[in-house]
Amino acid sequence: MKTDTINLLKLCVGTETVEELAAWQAQRRMHWPDGLPRHITRMWPKRSDALLNGGSLYWVFKGTILARQRITALEEINGEDGILRCGLVLNPEIHRTEAAPRRPFQGWRYLTPEDAPRDLPKARTTDDPLPAELARALADIGLR
Repeated sequence: MKTDTINLLKLCVGTETVEELAAWQAQRRMHWPDGLPRHITRMWPKRSDALLNGGSLYWVFKGTILARQRITALEEINGEDGILRCGLVLNPEIHRTEAAPRRPFQGWRYLTPEDAPRDLPKARTTDDPLPAELARALADIGLR
C-alpha cells in the first residue's frame, strides 16, 4: 500500500528572507556529522510515514510562503534540558516557491500537496525578489 505524501508548514522565525535562511543553515550545518541542515521541533509528526514519502518543509516568511526544503529523515534529538525532540533532517537545497499568504500560527501545520504553492521555475529563482509587501499583495489577489 502506497503512503500518501504530506508536507509541513512552519514560520521562519529569526530570518526575514530566503537568503538569510540559507546563510543561517550553512553556518549551523557544520555542527552535524552528516553536514545536513536540521530544524528541531518539540513534537514528533504523527504522519511521519507520509512526510518521509516525498514531503517538504514549507517556510513562511513574514506571512508568506516563499520556499521549501525536502525532508529526508526524522531523528530523535535529546536537548540539553533532557527533553526528547524531533529533528527534521533537510535537503540543503532550498526551492523558492510562488508566494502564498498564511496567517500566523504556532508550531507547524500539515500542508497537503494540493494546497502547497508551486516551485518557481529555475530561471526565476535568480530574479531579484519582489519586496515582501508587494509579493503578499499579489498573492492575495492571485497574481503570483
